[in-house]
Amino acid sequence: MASAAEQMAANLSWGALGKATELRARIFYTIGLLIIYRLGTYIPVPGIDADALREFMERASSGIGGMLSMFTGGALGRMGIFALGIMPYISASIIVQLMASLVPALEQMKKEGEQGRKKINQITRYSTVFLATFQAWGMAVSLQNGGLAHQPGLFFLAAVVVTLVGGTMFLMWLGEQITARGIGNGISLIIFVGIVAEIPAALAGFFAQGRAGAISTPVIIGVMLMVIAVIGFVVFMERALRKIHIQYPRRQVGMKIYDGGSSHLPIKVNPAGVIPAIFASSLLLLPTTLATFSGQDTGPVMSVVLAYFGPGQPLYLAFYASMIVFFAYFYTANVTFKSDEVAENLKNQGGFIPGIRPGKKTEDYLDYVVARVLVVGSAYLTAVCLLPSILQTQLSLPFYFGGTSVLIVVSVAMDTVNQVQSHLLAHQYEGLIERSQLRGKRKSGAKTRKAPTRR
Repeated sequence: MASAAEQMAANLSWGALGKATELRARIFYTIGLLIIYRLGTYIPVPGIDADALREFMERASSGIGGMLSMFTGGALGRMGIFALGIMPYISASIIVQLMASLVPALEQMKKEGEQGRKKINQITRYSTVFLATFQAWGMAVSLQNGGLAHQPGLFFLAAVVVTLVGGTMFLMWLGEQITARGIGNGISLIIFVGIVAEIPAALAGFFAQGRAGAISTPVIIGVMLMVIAVIGFVVFMERALRKIHIQYPRRQVGMKIYDGGSSHLPIKVNPAGVIPAIFASSLLLLPTTLATFSGQDTGPVMSVVLAYFGPGQPLYLAFYASMIVFFAYFYTANVTFKSDEVAENLKNQGGFIPGIRPGKKTEDYLDYVVARVLVVGSAYLTAVCLLPSILQTQLSLPFYFGGTSVLIVVSVAMDTVNQVQSHLLAHQYEGLIERSQLRGKRKSGAKTRKAPTRR
């Protein structure tokens, strides 16, 4: 038998969106901030030679430059104020979370609840400023050395650094506002919108190559079928669960004895979601961002980076796969599924796994199950992220829409839709509660009405 919540969720319709005024306001607020983000990608950094930049991006669009431009929503290709994108914030989050597991002071902050979370967020913001300044300075020097500046000099370097760092911090603020007052995860939605905005132009170029005869029709059909298959596979794996049976004993409340119930503890095959792919991509984009605009003046170190860590190269694929697997385990253990907290909550609620003692034994069992589940989850993430990149390198496809992009778009869309449905379900619950309270008042009013006295 389906529960009442499941029946209500199945009966939800998008027509209820018109009645949910708070949800509608959140959606409009999110759309408004995302429009501001898209407008900002078209505001250029001062002092850039537009013609030289256009010629350079045409040469670099087939390599790492195309991937960087897609992850920044085209801002990098136009050298807009959001050219660094949100990647410095993600890189800072990675570093702070890694340090939180190694430094006792940061680990203690994580245990302080809301106050500790605010302190860690503040450290992440300061780290974002440092990383963004470092990347912006490297990009400004590369632009100047590549002959893309109208008037090279210290003023140009300072203007580029201030503009790019300010753009990244503004994006970070936008993401936090969307998360707090809008719908969905703000940082993920910014990356999602940046990728989706570049898809029409990429598809137009892809089909133009087909009309020109550079790509055969079977290859075009095969690529489209591959994208559809990858999307279906991602949806299936993101909904896959490993359920652990939980038993609750009999309990006595006053003079009544309630029979023990049972439920399931759901563990997703991919508990970390799209975060490992984003983290791994940000680490790969961190060194290559500095080398993209260096042009002919690329130093020996950056030349090696571009030669061995370009998309499709063996070292790139190996490092990418290892980072995805590492972050899948790390993010799950430290953020999404903390087995010690889950075991403690089960113990406090009187629940237990049949055949497993509460406490430490339950924690060890959960660690064992999650580790085995993550073998499948990390392998799925690695396959989705690497397979399109390998096929792209072998087939020389003219646009970059790899597995990471598909994973981000599908996962963020599913998460946002789930949050919308949760808000609609909560609104429906509120309506039922209000109606039940009104009915209760009417019944109580009818009972307290006194009969006329006889004289």
